[in-house]
Amino acid sequence: MARALAKIVVIVGPTTSGKSEYAVRLAIKINGEIISADSRQVYSGLDVGTAKITKREMRGIRHHCLDIADTKQTFTVDDFVKAASHAIDHILKKGKTPIIVGGTGFYIDALLYKNAFPNVPPNPTLRASLGSRTTKSLFEMLKKLDPRRAHEIDSKNSRRLIRAIEIATALGKVPKLKKTPRYDTKVIFLNPKPARLKKRIAARTAQMIRRGLVAEIKKLLASKIPRARIRELGFEYKFPLDYIDGKISRPELAQKLNTETWRYAKRQLTWFKKYNP
Repeated sequence: MARALAKIVVIVGPTTSGKSEYAVRLAIKINGEIISADSRQVYSGLDVGTAKITKREMRGIRHHCLDIADTKQTFTVDDFVKAASHAIDHILKKGKTPIIVGGTGFYIDALLYKNAFPNVPPNPTLRASLGSRTTKSLFEMLKKLDPRRAHEIDSKNSRRLIRAIEIATALGKVPKLKKTPRYDTKVIFLNPKPARLKKRIAARTAQMIRRGLVAEIKKLLASKIPRARIRELGFEYKFPLDYIDGKISRPELAQKLNTETWRYAKRQLTWFKKYNP
């Protein structure tokens, strides 16, 4: 007899849709603890630019997978699955409900499903030729070989990128992966109307700038984090860095943040539509 899957709740939606606040209210109601599924909130020191929930906003609810990685290092989707799976087990053992909250789609997919990869043997010659390439170069190569797989993959994980290129080279493309659920999942999809979402984005941008977004980037620079690494952390860090370097004005900073956040929200909506009940 098959073992019953553990029950968890997953709250998804675009940035500024109110996921964190909703999750806290739900956790209080159903005796839950929260696991953040955000690819940048895992890093310590990235608070303002990632709109990381504050201690006050947590209202005493335990949050997992925040501030668990060094900003100078790359944290992969595999790292997240290990950390989040451990947190889920810990929460369940206490008799509480795990609540996954986030906007990073491939983190959530990787946590919720086991993927059955195609049976393509390793190609030592190809792997050797790819081993010295940067993740950016590998990702661009995969995009040309198989755009669909590139859209789904962790673009910062060289091992996964090389394996995907290996499969695509052998088969012409990476076959659609067979997904087996790891958990009995209740999905809650927050999807505000576009006009409301745009207003929330503008308010979030203004709040981030007031809270010290530029100062946060200056602190990263002072801690010897390279500019190239800061730019890798997303547009919320790239544009303030441009402002610090005198490339854009303060009004342009706000405008660029609003524009890119809206574009990002639309990409998230496209990804999360598959979770919509």
